Amino acid sequence: MQPHSYHIIKLLKGLPQHIDSTIIDAIAKTNRELFVNSTMKDYAFENHALPMNDGQWISSPSTVAKMSSYLLGYDISDLSSQKPDNVLEIGLGSGYQAVVLSHLFRRVFSIERIESLLFEARSRIASLQIQNITTMYADGMKGWIDHSPYDRILLSACASEIPTSLIDQLSNNAILVAPIYHDNKQVIMRLIKKNGMIVKQEILEQCQFVPIQDGIVKGGGK
Repeated sequence: MQPHSYHIIKLLKGLPQHIDSTIIDAIAKTNRELFVNSTMKDYAFENHALPMNDGQWISSPSTVAKMSSYLLGYDISDLSSQKPDNVLEIGLGSGYQAVVLSHLFRRVFSIERIESLLFEARSRIASLQIQNITTMYADGMKGWIDHSPYDRILLSACASEIPTSLIDQLSNNAILVAPIYHDNKQVIMRLIKKNGMIVKQEILEQCQFVPIQDGIVKGGGK
């Protein structure tokens, strides 16, 4: 076990809510130090979101753990035995969440709208020799229809609403997890799709994410 793993395992096991061991293992395998800016290395294993370039943030380990847990849906009785195959992430950012998901899903597809962040994340993923993450430079709110339908969709930034284009790209018995603006605050919402329609929407907790922006950003890096 790598030294960074001990810090993360201790942190996640100390959370008040249960996190499945498969998720703890996936986060323990992912060295967060590789995903933060050089000036933030000393804080890589603390449970805080950290700033990146272009006004973006890398989520805390506990947030990544909780979002992964909500996404897998082990707490949903009729989906708990399901083994989801593929996931679409909207907002690649540093690549940290995508790499964690790569240990939990056979295929991970992730979209990033800021070109410089995409190139940095691709370099990190390549250095880790991870083969099951596919990325694209695009406006993520349109989804990625070429690889749909998806068993899971995760938004890594806060939206005002979920576009029908993303709902349409969910498979049957699928889950979408997203930070959403609701009653003047941000909340994590989980949607479940069955038989071609959303059959359940639930608010899971309050949160704080950067807002989703439209379009793409060429270059960047400030």
